[in-house]
Amino acid sequence: MINQEKIQNILSRYGRADSVQVRETLAKSRKLAGLAMEEIAILSSVSDPELLAELFDAARWVKEQIYGRRLVLFAPLYISNLCANECLYCAFRARNTTLKRRALRQDEIALEVQNLIEQGHKRVLLVAGESYPQEGFDYVLKSIDTIYSMQSGNGQIRRINVNVAPLTIEEFRKLKATGIGTYQLFQETYHRQTYDKVHLSGPKRDYTWRITAMDRAMEAGIDDVGIGVLFGLFDWRFEMLALMQHIRYLEERFGVGPHTISVPRLEPATGSDLACHPPQPVDDVDFRKIVAILRLAVPYTGIIMSTRETPKMRRETFALGVSQISAGSRTNPGGYSEGQDQEDTAQFSLGDHRRLDEVIRDVAALGYIPSFCTGCYRLGRTGRDFMDLAKPGLIKEHCDPNALSTFLEYLLDYAAPQTNAIGMELIDTTLNQMDSAPRDRARSMLEQVQGGKRDVFC
Repeated sequence: MINQEKIQNILSRYGRADSVQVRETLAKSRKLAGLAMEEIAILSSVSDPELLAELFDAARWVKEQIYGRRLVLFAPLYISNLCANECLYCAFRARNTTLKRRALRQDEIALEVQNLIEQGHKRVLLVAGESYPQEGFDYVLKSIDTIYSMQSGNGQIRRINVNVAPLTIEEFRKLKATGIGTYQLFQETYHRQTYDKVHLSGPKRDYTWRITAMDRAMEAGIDDVGIGVLFGLFDWRFEMLALMQHIRYLEERFGVGPHTISVPRLEPATGSDLACHPPQPVDDVDFRKIVAILRLAVPYTGIIMSTRETPKMRRETFALGVSQISAGSRTNPGGYSEGQDQEDTAQFSLGDHRRLDEVIRDVAALGYIPSFCTGCYRLGRTGRDFMDLAKPGLIKEHCDPNALSTFLEYLLDYAAPQTNAIGMELIDTTLNQMDSAPRDRARSMLEQVQGGKRDVFC
């Protein structure tokens, strides 16, 4: 699946491109057909400020062609920090004696979910370390049932995405049966030698078992999967090309690639010297390049930006390709109901500590539409069906009205007055800029929400 020798040869041959090669590649990217590995290597070599500006402009154009001005919001929900793995970069690592271990009871999970709902969240990413309480994997299944069962006022969690350790095919079938959205798992680093150095013990030490998790998930019927790299462990140029090899492999075998790609950078973590001193740190310019190149390379795939990054960096990457962001995050079990991110129980340090309403106000003031849409999952527009709509640009006819509908729900039910005012103005502006068919659909849905109906989607 990952051919390291081929990657190194491509980087050696194409990693020092001239301006003609760069501009030819950028022109091709605007055809919205993606890029080959050689072309990704060409763009990774860009350092000239003028060419960088052209790269970022191309990424901005492609992102708006596919995703428009909407940004999907979600919150991670950490239910446990128990873990059997010794991963040197992670606070959850098994031998970290400074970390206070905790697995939430179902009533504690319910309290966390209630807090998220009352903030206005509709989508969560369930996260757990690779070790469970006495009931084993059933703990995750029970937790999903608990999350879906919660309701407060007009709100509830409509879709759960899941980031848990690799499973067997039978376990993936059970996971699918709970009604999840996307199954998410990061390889962390695709470089085999680095992977072995930073994963000392535990199930995660098995590189092959982890990288084939998406095969088992798709064989079990989960056709929406999310992959990613933890940038800072190895050369980011190598990681990008390896990520593309993984994507092309999934496309060839299953007919569809990942629904999302995540781009976390190593951040300080309690009890991890390596996290505080990344082996191959990625600076801010290169990080923006990563986002922009990924947008051009896989134009129809969602790119997720977490609260690891600062508000400034998050704002800058919205225009470069990011289409989903977490907001108001806590990375410690119990963090939402307790109202804080506690370092002695959290997985890593956050860069963006703002509340959900502050993030939404900021996003809307920049002209982006905050979206809590879950329509595609619930109408079966997943996997290949989603891509069949996304590639010709038809998905916007559904996504734009759904984004406005869920945004209006938030404004009416949860927003502070200032956020409400900015948001209402943005909705009016957006409607006036839409084509007639989706605009008419959006107006009809917005009228239903204004009239008191909730969960209106198409």
